[in-house]
Amino acid sequence: MSRPVFPFSAIVGQDEMKLAILMTAVDPGIGGVLVFGDRGTGKSTAVRALAALLPKMQATEGCAYACDPDSPRGACPDCDRLKGVVPRKARAKPGGAVEPAAVARPRSHLVPVPVVDLPLGATEDRVVGALDLERALSQGVKAFEPGLLAKANRGFLYIDEVNLLEDHLVDLLIDVAASGENVVEREGLSVRHPARFVLVGSGNPEEGELRPQLLDRFGLSVEVRTPTDLGNRIEVIKRRDAFERDPEAFIQAWHKEDERIRRRILAGRKKVTDLPVPEAVLELAARLCMALGTDGLRGELTLMRAARALAAYEGDDAVAPAHLRRVAPPALRHRLRRDPLDDADASVRVDRAVAELFGD
Repeated sequence: MSRPVFPFSAIVGQDEMKLAILMTAVDPGIGGVLVFGDRGTGKSTAVRALAALLPKMQATEGCAYACDPDSPRGACPDCDRLKGVVPRKARAKPGGAVEPAAVARPRSHLVPVPVVDLPLGATEDRVVGALDLERALSQGVKAFEPGLLAKANRGFLYIDEVNLLEDHLVDLLIDVAASGENVVEREGLSVRHPARFVLVGSGNPEEGELRPQLLDRFGLSVEVRTPTDLGNRIEVIKRRDAFERDPEAFIQAWHKEDERIRRRILAGRKKVTDLPVPEAVLELAARLCMALGTDGLRGELTLMRAARALAAYEGDDAVAPAHLRRVAPPALRHRLRRDPLDDADASVRVDRAVAELFGD
C-alpha cells in the first residue's frame, strides 16, 4: 500500500517554487528545476505532491522503462521486442509492390508518474544500470538490470543536496539530460534506452555551489526561504499536523482544489504546442538576456518555453509580456556571471533589469 502524499494545493506559500514545478509539468522541455534554500521548507514535499497530483500515464506492459505504447520503433529495445510484427493480408499495390506488414501495438496499462530519489551515495551501476548478476549466475545469460535513470523515465528524478553530488555522477547526468538517452557499455553489455525525466534538485547554498555544467542544465532556479510571516508559519503547522493525524480526511478536504490544478495542467499540455509567441515577446526576451549578459542562447529559449507554459496553464491564447516578466527570475538568475563591479545577488540583478525593460 502506497503512503499518503501531502496535497499540492495545501502547501502554504512558496509560490515561485510551486509555479516552476507546474510549468515543467505542462512542458517538460523547459528542463529541470533547481530549488535552493533553507531546510524544511517543503522542497521534496512539493515534488512528490505534484507527481501524485498528475493523472496516471499509459505505459507499455512489460517494458522496464514505462514507455508510451505509441512510441516509434527504435526508441526502446523492450518496446521493439514487445511490438512484434503482425502480417497483413497480402494485397498488391500499383506497380506490383506488396503492402508491408503492420507493427502491432503492445498491450498497455496505467502507471503512476514516477518520482525517483537519487541518493548522494549511489554507485554508478545503481544509477545507470548494470549486469543482472542473479540471472548471470543462475542462468548463465547476460541481462541488463535497469538503474535509477530507467525508473525515472517519463517522470521526475529528485536529488536532494544536489550540490554535494559526486563529480562522476554529475557528468553522467549532464550527458543523459542533454540526450534523453542512457547508454551503458560494460561487462560485454551494450544497452541504449530512453531516459527522459524532469530533473529536480534541491540544496542549501551554504553547503557548497553547484558545478556550472550541471547548473546550466536546469531550466528554472528558485529560492525558498523559511516563512517570516507569523500567520503563514501557524498555518503550515496546522495543516501538517492535520495531515499527520488523519491523512485520508485531509487529502479529501483538498481534493477539489487538487482536481482543479490537474485539469489546468492537462488543458495546458494540449494547448502549449500550438500557442503563438509574438515577435515582440521574443524581442523582449532577447533584450533582457542581453542586458543581463547571459552566456549563449539557452536563457532566451528557457524564457520563451516557460512563458508559453505559463500562458497555456492559465488558459490564455497567446504569450504576453506579463508572462515573460513572471518567469524571468527563475529562468535567468542562475545564468548570470559574477560582476566584480556589482555586489548585488542574482535575483536583485534580474529584478532590476526586468523593471528597467518592462517599467515598474
